[in-house]
Amino acid sequence: MPRRKNNVGTTLDTEGAKIGEPVPKAIIDINTASVGVPRQAEQDLRTELGALRQQVDRLQQQVISAGRSAKGGARNAVRETEALVKHYPLSTFALMAAVAGLLTFASRQLSPPRHRESSALRGLRDFYDRMRERI
Repeated sequence: MPRRKNNVGTTLDTEGAKIGEPVPKAIIDINTASVGVPRQAEQDLRTELGALRQQVDRLQQQVISAGRSAKGGARNAVRETEALVKHYPLSTFALMAAVAGLLTFASRQLSPPRHRESSALRGLRDFYDRMRERI
């Protein structure tokens, strides 16, 4: 007699870890003495996307206002510089010349010397020294 088919199947345990499954990094909750990532409440995606859109809009407004204030500050600095140059042209020229001279002096002090003896001159000196030793 053939075996009867079992219509009732066994249920798989979806709660626990499976063999060969990568182990996630655990979060240890010291208040409840549990290990693992707590389940998150499922929220409506529309609500979550709406909240993200509001955050993006606020960030855009902050960036726009920061750009406007920086642009205004730059305009003020340009106006003040133009006024200063108009009122004190000789002093401004002298200041720029002093800054250029200071930068030139500093670059020469920090850079290595550029003049090197050529190999022909060095060879001639060595030859002269050898001749002096023989005499």
